Amino acid sequence: MKAILIQNDERKSLVWSDVPDPVAKEDEVVIKVAYAALNRADLMQRAGNYPPPPGCPDWMGLEVSGEIVSMGAVSAQKSGFKVGDKVCALLGGGGYAEYVAVPYGMCMPIPKNTSMVEAAAIPEAFATAYLNMFIEGGIKQGNTLLVTAGASGLASVIIPMAKLFGIRVITTVRSDEKAKAIEPLGADLIVNTKKQKLSEVLKAEMEAGRPVDVAIDCVGGEEMGECLYYLAHGARWIMIAALGGTHADLDLRNVFVRNVRVIGSTLRSRTPAVKAEILGKLVKDVWAKVESGALRPTIFRVLPITEAEAAHALLENSESVGKVVLKVNG
Repeated sequence: MKAILIQNDERKSLVWSDVPDPVAKEDEVVIKVAYAALNRADLMQRAGNYPPPPGCPDWMGLEVSGEIVSMGAVSAQKSGFKVGDKVCALLGGGGYAEYVAVPYGMCMPIPKNTSMVEAAAIPEAFATAYLNMFIEGGIKQGNTLLVTAGASGLASVIIPMAKLFGIRVITTVRSDEKAKAIEPLGADLIVNTKKQKLSEVLKAEMEAGRPVDVAIDCVGGEEMGECLYYLAHGARWIMIAALGGTHADLDLRNVFVRNVRVIGSTLRSRTPAVKAEILGKLVKDVWAKVESGALRPTIFRVLPITEAEAAHALLENSESVGKVVLKVNG
């Protein structure tokens, strides 16, 4: 089969190359990949900063849609899936390929009324949203959520998912154009951080009686520490990346006096058993909202797998609003 490999050159070029076909282990299925969605973790892996977990392929790709073409003995007996089933799957890596082997617990049925393109954009983003809002964040109806980078593929899921569960949402962008583009997602307050200082906005929100209860932050940087002053008592600030910098000054007295929790969270580092539990809860609690059309992934662009470099550039240059998807066998 073929997969996208990272070349050992200055540009870390992406090349559609021959690699061995995957073979399902006892608890795995092999999926013929229809579409693979991009995540910023792919860019980090390409740069050499986010290696795949042990046992995963060297090539990138954390979420796919496709068709089961073979199964290990345990998978055939216990999974509830069969050869020919259409599924979407959460991967430790390896989605930028014609085929991928994955534990059956990482597979989910395609929601009704959902295209294969949309299905590829669900597993990583929806699972990350669910994990950080409801499991790490413990968010409740009526709470206020801050999610940074509102034009990202993840935020395009978090914002409408939060609204469906009765949560007030604040998000950030870096231009008026991006603010306009994400209006349909339904955030209650969009902050253009090129014009407004986020910590000052959060201070005003707290003084107005609307403090942030949970923050999901992929930016980090110096202002993160300043923002912690203006959260609800007992708030949770969840760091999932640090695109704006890895260092911030924290007033530790503010943290312990106000019971603020700073939580580091990545989905990829969880064990397969924990991931399977998250996916099970996601299907139980969220699939009906997807099938009804109340919640859909936002697809920005679909490109052929051979144009993976162009797809990466859309994320690197912050051009995308929503998910970028690669067509493999679709």
